[in-house]
Amino acid sequence: MRFIKALMILTVVSFLTTSCFEDNDDNEVTASQINDFVWRGMNIFYLYKDDVPDLANDRFSSNNEYASYLNSFSAPEELFESLIYERQTVDRFSWIVDDYIALEQSFNGISLSNGMEFRLFRQPNSNTKLIGIVRLVLNNSDAETKGVKRGDIFYAIDDTELTIDNYLNLLSTNTYTIHLANYNTNGTGDTTDDTIESTNETIALNKVEYSENPVYKTEIISTTAGNVGYLMYNRFTSVYDAELNAAFGAFKANNVQHLVLDLRYNPGGFVSSAVLLSSMITGQFNGDIFSTEQWNSEFQAAFEENDPESLNLRFTNNIDGNPINSLNLQKVYILALESSASASELVINSLDPYIEVIHIGENTAGKYQASITLYDSEDFGRQSANPTHAYAMQPLVYKSANKIGNTDYFNGLTPDIALSESDLNLGVIGDKNEKLLAAALADIEGISAKAISSKPKTQLNSFKDSNSFELFPNTMYSDKKIPKHLLNTYLFEEK
Repeated sequence: MRFIKALMILTVVSFLTTSCFEDNDDNEVTASQINDFVWRGMNIFYLYKDDVPDLANDRFSSNNEYASYLNSFSAPEELFESLIYERQTVDRFSWIVDDYIALEQSFNGISLSNGMEFRLFRQPNSNTKLIGIVRLVLNNSDAETKGVKRGDIFYAIDDTELTIDNYLNLLSTNTYTIHLANYNTNGTGDTTDDTIESTNETIALNKVEYSENPVYKTEIISTTAGNVGYLMYNRFTSVYDAELNAAFGAFKANNVQHLVLDLRYNPGGFVSSAVLLSSMITGQFNGDIFSTEQWNSEFQAAFEENDPESLNLRFTNNIDGNPINSLNLQKVYILALESSASASELVINSLDPYIEVIHIGENTAGKYQASITLYDSEDFGRQSANPTHAYAMQPLVYKSANKIGNTDYFNGLTPDIALSESDLNLGVIGDKNEKLLAAALADIEGISAKAISSKPKTQLNSFKDSNSFELFPNTMYSDKKIPKHLLNTYLFEEK
């Protein structure tokens, strides 16, 4: 029995809560009012509900007990974290925010950014000092304008050396100056004598509101095996689906026979864009199952009983009724590293039963779960969201499985050709001599990639990826519309 109905909870809580605070909009709102939203949303939607005793339908014997429970948490974030199932191992990706406007902008590729993406490494012979190596400079960004280049090394911010204790504070400010350096191996393969040497060069960077077109770079490369299309795609952002389709239109117009899809730095994004991208790569599977969804036991049973087809995502041939450009390929090369996550992994996993997917790179991040945005409204949708605060949740709600049921790839997807970037010699994105792309081109031309697949001579001690400390990292989110009659069953009917 679901002992209490949602509308009754709201009424009871409004009388029994006392602690108040001001949200970002300076509206006074009780913590437990938001806590009520948090508990109800997690109780209904959370993928791992069955594993969290405090989310059980019979957890509370009375409204008073429920209200007392909500009041025991001083902040919504505290309650939310208490309901996460095995944060360090199973659910690494659910979150709550106090500004859903910023969340929505992020989903559309809009954020405060200077355009410099990087990876941090521990300095040689140090457990605390760090260096950053620029891996990508976003198009038309402040970093590009200022001359930052892929492969640049920096060791300090605003005259302060980077360490494991200060990197977040130094790199989170909107304006900062990077101090450049050279990495000196001193001519040996032993890192114990490596040194970081300042170049005395600095670059001042400013974060501004930036809209990232995820179609970062396209190339058409002529090979002995025919024309190869190269696409670096950096985020699954649905507002740029038309730009993605245009890129594939150019590939078709140039008789591209092979495709190298570069997802090496792609942290994920909209599931719908993953379906579109995969449908552009193929085209011959329109209407076939792309992937399936596995929700918590209650939602899964309700879907299977009332609307089983809604659990299936299918290949498509259009964007909002407009035809897409498809290549009808039987094989695709995908460059993916440890930083490739979520929707990137969904593309690899879901294409695999249909065509030959040659994954070049490293084991991917291992995120096979999807989330949805929950707002504090009667049906948890954006419309009629509570105007007194801007909290929203992004909990994991389902696992994705491909056509043959493969899911739970917690340790990531294993590459067919294992290959890591050379951190001290990253090469030029889209250049045929760049290490990962060169391996794909060699395989396309029937040349052994063994020489290319050798490990870098100098192995740096990786610390953090700049994407990993973004506000909303490694996302795979669904804009799925849950059937209203099914949702009403949970909101207004006893179970």
